[in-house]
Amino acid sequence: MSKLSIQEEKELVSFIKDWLKSHGFTQKDLANELSIKSSRTSEIILKIKELYKKGGMFNIAKNLIKIEQKWLNNINNDYREMKQTPPYNQLDIDSLVNQMNQDTSK
Repeated sequence: MSKLSIQEEKELVSFIKDWLKSHGFTQKDLANELSIKSSRTSEIILKIKELYKKGGMFNIAKNLIKIEQKWLNNINNDYREMKQTPPYNQLDIDSLVNQMNQDTSK
């Protein structure tokens, strides 16, 4: 594959920053998913260039889609777990205290 043009590189960086922001993630989160040690923009660009050399824009898109799907699945799983274990509310706690008081007075 040929190299990314300067314009393509700028557009990709802008897209990735907007993409991260829209999902509430950071460059550090992306760096972790790309298995790179530094979250600096220059390091992320190097990884993006590497992906481009291996398969062009299609390969970059494919990798970003995989990352996005993983993040969205984690959000959905976190939501399901949160939904399955409802927190106690004040009425539940009052009921438990009353039951404990009744049990200890017997």
